[in-house]
Amino acid sequence: MKTAVVVFPGSNRDRDMIAALTRIGGVPPALVWHKDAEVPAVDLIVIPGGFSYGDYLRSGAIAARSPVMDTVRERAARGVMVLGVCNGFQILTEAGLLPGVLMRNASLKFVCREVRLSVENADTPFTRGYLHGQSIRAPVAHHDGNYFADAETLAAVEANRQVAFRYTDGTNPNGSLNDIAGVFNREKNVLGLMPHPENLIEAAHGGTDGRALFMGLLQQAA
Repeated sequence: MKTAVVVFPGSNRDRDMIAALTRIGGVPPALVWHKDAEVPAVDLIVIPGGFSYGDYLRSGAIAARSPVMDTVRERAARGVMVLGVCNGFQILTEAGLLPGVLMRNASLKFVCREVRLSVENADTPFTRGYLHGQSIRAPVAHHDGNYFADAETLAAVEANRQVAFRYTDGTNPNGSLNDIAGVFNREKNVLGLMPHPENLIEAAHGGTDGRALFMGLLQQAA
């Protein structure tokens, strides 16, 4: 599987994502600086976590206007898979690639802990490695992960099976509506989620629940 990781000033989870993609796919991803409009031909584009531009204005708002995002939008429209994790999720919503917004956590505090997720739609390239309703673990680390959408948008997201993951067992760390932890676009080739699957892919991490997401993508591209 050919992959690319977009790097913004302030990113601090790009190295984790690079390590995960290299370990699972066997090939290091191409690195694309945010000011570059050129992205190599790949199967998957990843917008990693971090604090792009120091989270000034709204988290992800400045990064969403970087030159590379025009190319990401164009590739997504052509069916290329795009994954945004944490700050990457925020960037994808700000760029109009995913519905809704990510607001300040309801507690107004940075949250860093493990949560439990339910797999809400296992019929996508991103989630084919899981079972519908499967409960998995994942770490989170964010200040602005409170998913919000107006009533009409939220109803459409639910009806179109665009919810990828929900927080379960009372572990919602941020106040997200309907316990939403991750959403797809309508076509299901773009996924944004607040938890970090790349940080739970091997025994040294304390578990492998995040590995199936990457393995599913690898099988899809084979």
